[in-house]
Formats: sequence, C-alpha cells, structure tokens
Amino acid sequence: MTSSNTSQGFDVCVVGGGVMGCTTALFLARAGMRVVLVERDALCRSASGVNAGTLTLHMTRAALVPYAIQAWSMWMHPETWLGQGVLATAAPGLSLAFTDNEREILAARAAARREYGAQIDLLDPTAACAIEPGLNPAVLEAAHCTTDGFASAYLTGRAYHAALSAAGVRIVEQTPVTRVERLAGGYRVHGLDGAVSFDATRLVLAGGVWLEPLLALLDVHIPVKTLINQLIVTERMPPVMRTVLSIASGLLSMKQFANGSVLIGGGWQGLGDRERGGVETIPANLIGNLRLAQHVIPALADARVARIWLGLESETADAMPMLGALPGLDEAYVIGCVHSGYTSGPYMGKLLAQRILGETPEMPLFDPARLLATPGVPAQTH
Repeated sequence: MTSSNTSQGFDVCVVGGGVMGCTTALFLARAGMRVVLVERDALCRSASGVNAGTLTLHMTRAALVPYAIQAWSMWMHPETWLGQGVLATAAPGLSLAFTDNEREILAARAAARREYGAQIDLLDPTAACAIEPGLNPAVLEAAHCTTDGFASAYLTGRAYHAALSAAGVRIVEQTPVTRVERLAGGYRVHGLDGAVSFDATRLVLAGGVWLEPLLALLDVHIPVKTLINQLIVTERMPPVMRTVLSIASGLLSMKQFANGSVLIGGGWQGLGDRERGGVETIPANLIGNLRLAQHVIPALADARVARIWLGLESETADAMPMLGALPGLDEAYVIGCVHSGYTSGPYMGKLLAQRILGETPEMPLFDPARLLATPGVPAQTH
C-alpha cells in the first residue's frame, strides 16, 4: 500500500503550522518524537501571521485567563522555549468605557476576569489619563491590567521555523491536506491531492479555520465558524500612545509599535470565507473602526492609513477551544478555535504535547466531544 511518495516512520503528524500546531510539534520533538508538520501555506502565515499580535487578558474569555497568563509569560521569555524573540513587548492594557452602558460591561468583564486570576483594577478618568496621556478625557472609566502587551506576528513564522528545524521536525509547507487514511496502528496523511503522503502513529489536527473540513476527513463533524477580521496599520507617526487600548464593547483594539506605526483592530468584519480567505473590506466598517480609534486617541486624526488587511479567526459553537483527543479515534487529537488564540496559543500547544506524551497536563483540556454535531444532521457551513 506504500508508494514511493510516502514518507514512513513518524511518531506524529501535525496538520497545521500556526502557533498552536508549531508549539505542539516543537514540544513533542524535543521530547524525542519524530515529527512531521504539514502546512497548507507557510508557517504562521495564515491566522497566526496576520493577526494584531496582541497579548491580552482584557480580550481573552474569562475562563481562558489562567491559560493566557501562562502563555503571556512564555511570549515574554521566548529564549526559554522558542530560542529567539518576536519583539514581544510588555505594556499596560486599558479597556475603556465612554458610555454608561460600557461602564456596566467594563465592570462585569473585569470582575469575571478577576475571578480567574487577572489583576484588573478600575480607574477613574484622572488615573486613566495619567497612565495614557493621549486618551480622550471624555472617558468615564478604565480597566487597567499590567499583564498585557504585543508581539510582531510577522516574525512568528521565522522563529518557529528555526526552532522546529533545530529540533529535527520535518517541515512541509505549501501542502494542503486532502485525505486522511486510518491504518492499523496509525494514519496516512495525503497532501496535494495525493502527490505526497506521510505515515504516523499519531495525528494532530491544528488547522484553525480549516478544522471543520479536516475533521470531516476522519468522519468527525464539528461546525467551525470563520471570522474575517479587519486590521488597519497607519504610517509611522510620533508617539501618541504607550498602552494597549480596547473598548469595553470589544469594537476596538490598538497599539503603537516602536517604529511609530499604529495597528487598529477590534473584530470589525470584512468579506470572505475559509476557502477564499479575506476578499475585501466593507467601507462602512473601515470608516467606523477608524472613527472609533480617533475618538479614543484624538491625535490619530493626523494618522494616514498605510495598509488594510483581513485576518481569519475560527470559533466553535460555544466559543471555547477544541483541545484534546478526538472521540472514537486512537491517538488522534485536535487543537484550535481558541479565542485570542495568538495570546494563549503557545501554552495550549504545550498542554496538548503533555497529553500526547502521556503526562498529566498542567491545566484541564477542552474535550472536543461536546461539540459533535447531532447524529444524522450535517454540520453547518459558515
């Protein structure tokens, strides 16, 4: 059954080369496993390479805060596990309220995250403006968290490529997986419509927004929604902010890099889907995002937009991750759909590697069985 284009003898095949897949592969390889990593694009080029690079607790779901805290520490000390940095920068984080409704949301969100260990304090306008002098003084209240910051997402792939190569991982890029066979004692993963294939004892699916069709190759049907998030970067400008800023409503996130450019996001949607990726922006959303940014930091009225792009984000029905063994399949695992996944990704990958290695993970995983589509009802396509 083996053909000349089949590579034999791997302990693990990881499908998906974003932050979570790369970290899982890295920790498994360093533990002595023979690992092949198959990615449809280049490493960390898709969702992990075109996100805002934010490392935040404010925009992380409350129940995921303990995971994000551990991952934040990993990002801030990459020399201990990744081998090189990605310009990770610690900065204070402020989530803001400009209306009474936003104040209520802010208080509720801060309280929920404090329950899970986030050190978040509510500040009055004077205290908020002392931390962020460029802030619009019309702010009513701010939630302040020192565990915040950002990294340069475009450097992520370069860092992982070097670390994985040094660990002996076989890296296969530009190779979409089109078929998975179940073999006695393992799996055969076919890429590029069968042009290449890889045999492995264990299988890890880490395909982000492509997890739904990848899981379907194993007859596992879990709906995965694709979000097409709009991101804006300005031309370089003098310093106008020194914190990572967001709005309690979730409609804004932004920070200024050392080179002076400002990155503006917040979940405003563009047009596209998982097959085509981001296709085009929606003008009203672009204008709305920029107006909100200028309202928060008035000096941004002088900013000029240098580039706009669309990043992909995956989401499950309950907006919580898939992380663990796939039901009914031996040595098959899934990792993905983590809200603020760039923030928490390294720690999630470390936890899954612990599980695969037969260790007890430091924190609980997220059983994908809870998300299985109702028997007899096709999974929804978003």
